[in-house]
Amino acid sequence: MMRAVWGVSMLSAGCKLRNLRENLGLTMRDIESASARLATRHGNEEFAIPPSRLSDIETKGVIPSIYRIYTLAIIYRRDAKELLSFYGIDLDGGAADLELVQPPKTHLSEVVGESSVMRVPIKFDPSFDPRRTANLGRVVEQWGVVPVAYLSQFENHRYTYGYVGSDDCTMYPILPPGSFLQIDESKNKVVEGGWRSEYERPIYFVETRDGYTACWCSLTAEEIVLQPHPLSPVAVRILKHPMEAEVIGQVVGFAMRAGAPLPDSKEHAVPIRDGDLTRWNERAAASMRYFDAVVPNKRPE
Repeated sequence: MMRAVWGVSMLSAGCKLRNLRENLGLTMRDIESASARLATRHGNEEFAIPPSRLSDIETKGVIPSIYRIYTLAIIYRRDAKELLSFYGIDLDGGAADLELVQPPKTHLSEVVGESSVMRVPIKFDPSFDPRRTANLGRVVEQWGVVPVAYLSQFENHRYTYGYVGSDDCTMYPILPPGSFLQIDESKNKVVEGGWRSEYERPIYFVETRDGYTACWCSLTAEEIVLQPHPLSPVAVRILKHPMEAEVIGQVVGFAMRAGAPLPDSKEHAVPIRDGDLTRWNERAAASMRYFDAVVPNKRPE
């Protein structure tokens, strides 16, 4: 059944391509000539589309290669994203698929920034009161697709976005593995003291020689202390600054799934068993003693 539906979809894509060609008054020979010129310019015959292959694409459900998708997009004056959407590939919907893959290492994420459109609420229930906590799924009456270009008035280049790797438990449980982070790159100077609790203490997104991590930070004369959460199984790290570690910015927003378990590995897993709280407290105490030894009088509240 799935194969039959897939075949119909491919034929539908071919029909859409043929309609684009006919609406421009182009013949198959015109496509052959134009594609040959593109192939010559780029020095790659993969860009060329002979009439027989174009016919197969339009009428037999043959899928064009990435080179021919580009060729058809140029000739038909269309965005390659649109042509890919004919075949069920929605590049603007990539953010929704991110949860299906969880890389173990913390990293910067470029997928969201590359989308050209986004789905946003365009109509709310009249009873919606922004001052009160509410179930947005029930108060949004209509969602719509809005070109990102229309949102340029809200553009702010200070922000970049990160992802906490599935093996990165540095700030667990505040930032569990799999969290998405919004990072303000203008706040790349470590602030010392002034917070009343761990929830007020700034969390920084740091690039090291081993990759990225999100953590609390403190500075000494020539070193930076990467401080994990006391309940995290990750140890304190002290690195040369800025040679071995650079602060990209401060985490100013995040999104995460509630109740997500820690990774199932000997190094990072923290199963809930008798004695866990004692072990966590011992880790926290040891972490604090180590922190005090390196950065005197700057213990986090």
